[in-house]
Amino acid sequence: MKSRYSLGLTLLAGVAIGAFAMQGLHAQGSKPRVWVIAEIEPVAGAAMSAASLKEIRDEIAKAHGTALRTVRGRVVHLEGGDAPKRVAINEFPSMDDAMKFYNSDAWKKSAAERARTGKTIRRYAVEAEP
Repeated sequence: MKSRYSLGLTLLAGVAIGAFAMQGLHAQGSKPRVWVIAEIEPVAGAAMSAASLKEIRDEIAKAHGTALRTVRGRVVHLEGGDAPKRVAINEFPSMDDAMKFYNSDAWKKSAAERARTGKTIRRYAVEAEP
């Protein structure tokens, strides 16, 4: 009877150790997610063309990112200095993917139109904790 219990406990311990090992191996291969935030002061009456927005969003998707479409969303001040008029947030699976997009030809090509339609106050990338 005792051998049954010891065999059962041994099997249970082996499963637990294996589960922890798999979790550790899985965590080593994943990179922390990244959000790129841009605080923008829009130019009155100016807007980016639909074609440019589509090209930028397509390029974000190529870099495995997601445009969260916050530019025309409401910004509510909660604390600290004044809130920006507009905020653009893009999500990427890693900092490498974010940098791939921000170094892309499509992003560089849109610089003149972006400057004409809004002044970027700040743009930064935030990486999640591992």
